[in-house]
Amino acid sequence: MEIWPAIDLRHGKPVRLRQGDYDRQTVFGDDPVEFAIRWRDAGAKRLHLVDLDAARGDDPERNRDAVKKIVEATGLQCELGGGVRDEQAIEALLALGLSRLVVGSAALKEPDWFASMCEKYPGQLAAGIDARDGMVATDGWLETSSTPAVELAKDLRNRTDKIAAIIYTDIARDGMMRGPNFEGLAQMAAATDIPLVASGGVTTLDDVRKLVKVEMPAAIVGRSIYDGAMQLEEVLDVAGDR
Repeated sequence: MEIWPAIDLRHGKPVRLRQGDYDRQTVFGDDPVEFAIRWRDAGAKRLHLVDLDAARGDDPERNRDAVKKIVEATGLQCELGGGVRDEQAIEALLALGLSRLVVGSAALKEPDWFASMCEKYPGQLAAGIDARDGMVATDGWLETSSTPAVELAKDLRNRTDKIAAIIYTDIARDGMMRGPNFEGLAQMAAATDIPLVASGGVTTLDDVRKLVKVEMPAAIVGRSIYDGAMQLEEVLDVAGDR
């Protein structure tokens, strides 16, 4: 199972939110590059970056310098989500050296556009499907739609077979150290043949073992490795991602 350590960026600094709430933020330092190098040195092969400022519609370029420095300093495969809503952003972000981008709100609101971008940039765009009570949340998780997450996945797959992955996040579990929503993950895995990335709530090595057991292709780990609930080296060993 692939492991993607997460680095969430706000105002250029590494932070973590609880349940996507910008008012429940923990800042983990001043330099996100330090964490990127730490995770690389611990054995990580890839990184999951989130631009929280762009996700909520703030300055879309505020964190790009930090993103570029992370890519250049680590040499790792890096993906970025947050604020990827038009082709101009896709071109600018891929030019930073990112391997792939995660498109969330725009995939729900403009599925035809998203499918066309997947065709133009095959294997470089993932669908970020974030769910609250099974319904897709958008705009930095500030809004909840009336679209079931599983139905969105099916619809996008019907439009294109060039989607790199689905990053599925259960907002209720994100940053709460309570374990993933295994039922929701199972439903999403059964919905399409798109590779699935489990995100939100991966807290213990037992969680990692369970994900490996159900043959989850990949998982994102965040707060648990920042708080020390898990050591990234151990996570990589359990996942077989060395």
